Amino acid sequence: MKLNEIREMTTSELNNKVYELKQQLFELRRKKAVGALEHGEQVTRVRKDIARCLMVLRERELNINVK
Repeated sequence: MKLNEIREMTTSELNNKVYELKQQLFELRRKKAVGALEHGEQVTRVRKDIARCLMVLRERELNINVK
């Protein structure tokens, strides 16, 4: 996900997206543990997407205006 796409989402959409991404991360970690994960970089991508979403939520909480 791109940062611009994330910033266009509402706060409730962001919260839902974080929840979905955490569920996806759980499933990816489970697959990795049993050796069924083909592309290990998916875990990294999902973790970074979660971090981006949480960063935007925090910016909104602190009322930081980003161009």
